[in-house]
Amino acid sequence: MNQADEDAFYRKLTAQLEETSSWPSKYLYKFIVKTDVQKIKKIETYFDYKGAVINTNVSKNGKYTSVSINIIMETPESVINKYKEIANNVEGVISL
Repeated sequence: MNQADEDAFYRKLTAQLEETSSWPSKYLYKFIVKTDVQKIKKIETYFDYKGAVINTNVSKNGKYTSVSINIIMETPESVINKYKEIANNVEGVISL
């Protein structure tokens, strides 16, 4: 995704979050990553200190792991910032 597309995506997501929730609010992050304990732990560390509920599920063939994180976030901007932080620091992660 180029920078203009990424910016448009995050603007749209911010607007949707503002319209559909009152903040602070619970938010469910979902990521897909190749099954690699270090990558999974790296994602988890971005949420550990905030009281998040983290669940992982390995795909049927074992190649990929989904990581779901349920956490209370303060603002739509904080949700977006966390997505960007993970995308910039965990190679090959897919955000859903």
